Amino acid sequence: MHLFYTPDITENTYTLSEEESKHCVRVLRMANGDEIELMDGKGSIYKAEIIDNNPKRCTVKIVNTIKTEQRKFHLHIAIAPTKSIDRTEWFLEKATEIGVDELSLLNCQNSERTVIKAERLGKVLISAIKQSKNAYLPQLNELVDFNTYISTNQHFKGKKFIAHCYSNDLPHLKSKYNSLENVLVLIGPEGDFSLEEVKLAEANGFTSISLGKNRLRTETAALYACNTINVINE
Repeated sequence: MHLFYTPDITENTYTLSEEESKHCVRVLRMANGDEIELMDGKGSIYKAEIIDNNPKRCTVKIVNTIKTEQRKFHLHIAIAPTKSIDRTEWFLEKATEIGVDELSLLNCQNSERTVIKAERLGKVLISAIKQSKNAYLPQLNELVDFNTYISTNQHFKGKKFIAHCYSNDLPHLKSKYNSLENVLVLIGPEGDFSLEEVKLAEANGFTSISLGKNRLRTETAALYACNTINVINE
């Protein structure tokens, strides 16, 4: 069944945006009486019937609502965007499909990308929840300098980790995390965090961890961390 993102749905009838209406009626050729699904990104998926297949203002009637309980832990990944934004978008897409609650973007000393288009990244997340039928849209935070980010997350209620490659004997993420704990994991740029950034994070309650013996790309490391936390919570 075709699925549409409708974050502002509040009534028993709903009118799709002009873009979504055109896609529904002109591209998919949906007619009155056909059923579609809507999702608000806040935990609810709706089955709806088309009652006016206007290609500019397609209106539907809600016939059933399924509410998904929010999971009992909060997974927050903070990542330095990669030089090739496609690789960051790939991570955002796959992490959303697997399960992540909050995503932050870090501007670090070794960052090779300091400008992002938040609107484009937001569309990637929306596409990913539609693909996976994940009922919750992750929160996406703006790009912020590393030092500022550390200072504003001093009081995060949960485990705080920073992954880096400055030592070969760091504890693995899975050995420091217990199921159902809220968790924040920092993933650095292609050139890794600077040693000063690592020390600053540790001074503010972050534990240095390893993500295994292999040297991973930024987006791979971030997805590995995301998947590890989700597997522990299964």
